[in-house]
Amino acid sequence: MAKRLLLIAPVFFGYYKDIMEEARSLGFEVDYLCDAPSDSNVSKAFGRINKKFIQLSTNRYFSNEIKPLIGKNQYDYVLLIGGMTFALTEKMMEEIRKSQSKAKFMMYQWDSEKNLPYSTKIHKYFDELYTFDRIDSISMDKYKFLPLFYNHIYETIGKMKKSAYKYDCMYVGTAHPQKYYDINRMARGLKSVMPNQFIYHYMPSVLKYVYQKVKSPLFRKAKWSEFEHEKVASKELMEIFSDSRCILDAPQAGQVGLTIRTIECLGAKRKLVTTNSDIKNYDFYNENNILIYSEPIDLDSPFFKNEYEELSDALYEKYSLKNWLITMIGKET
Repeated sequence: MAKRLLLIAPVFFGYYKDIMEEARSLGFEVDYLCDAPSDSNVSKAFGRINKKFIQLSTNRYFSNEIKPLIGKNQYDYVLLIGGMTFALTEKMMEEIRKSQSKAKFMMYQWDSEKNLPYSTKIHKYFDELYTFDRIDSISMDKYKFLPLFYNHIYETIGKMKKSAYKYDCMYVGTAHPQKYYDINRMARGLKSVMPNQFIYHYMPSVLKYVYQKVKSPLFRKAKWSEFEHEKVASKELMEIFSDSRCILDAPQAGQVGLTIRTIECLGAKRKLVTTNSDIKNYDFYNENNILIYSEPIDLDSPFFKNEYEELSDALYEKYSLKNWLITMIGKET
C-alpha cells in the first residue's frame, strides 16, 4: 500500500502542484491543504500585515476543510512549506499533530527565521526542520540545510539548443521594495550590454501598493503605473524564460537564501545576474555563468562575452525537485 503524504503549502505560483505531481511520481498518495483560508490578494495582504485580521476566516477554514480531511485520513508524512502567507495558529498545528500521531512531521522554511516570527512557536510539532537559508542552518543546529528546486519544465528548457535569443535579460516577479529597487538598478546598469530587456514587476493589489509606499522608503517614488496587475501565465513565463539569454534576480530585504528563480536558472541552463553575494558559497557557482551585481559594473567582463558553461550532471540532479523531495520523504517505488 502506498504511503500517504499531506502537503500544507502556499498557492504561490502553483509550486504546490509541482510538488504533488513529483510526490505521486515517487509512489505517494497526496492530499493538499492551502496554508491560508484564501488565496485572494486582499486576504493575503491583510494576513501579512497582521494574521489576526484574517483569524475568523482562518477558524472557518480549519473547521470546514482541514478538520474533516485530517479526521478521515491517516498520513505517513505531513510536510509544511512555511512562508509569509501561513495563517494557521499554534493550537491548530497542535490539533493536526494529535490527529496524525503516527505521521512524520517535516517543516520546510521558505524564508529566513527572522522573516517568519510565527515559525518558532510551531517548531515543536515537527520531527525535522529544513531551511533554504544557509546562514540559519549554520547558526541554528535545529535546521537541516536544503536549497530550493527546479521542476521538469526548466529541465526541458535547459535541454533546448538555442542559437539566438529574443531578450538579453528578463525578470518577472512580485514587487517587494528591495527587489523592485535592485532589479531596476540592475536593468539600468546593464542597459548598454543587455539592451533587449523584459522587466515585469507584479503588484497584486492597491492595498499592498499603498502599504509598501507607507512602509518602505524604496517605494516612496514608485508610481502605480510602473507595475503590472496580472500574473504572467505559466506558459507565457516559460516562453519568456526560454527566449532570454540571462535572468535578473534579487532577494527580498533580509533574505540570504537563494530564490527559487536562482535554482530555476540552473535547471534551465541560463546565465544569472544577482545581488545575492552568498551564491558564491554554493557548489554550482561559476563566475562564467553567474555575475554578482555590484557597482561600478565591469562591462568588459568575460561574463558578457562567453556562452553558458555546462556543469556536471550530478549538480543538475542535486537541485531537481525529485531530489528535493527524496531528501525529505524518500520514495515509495
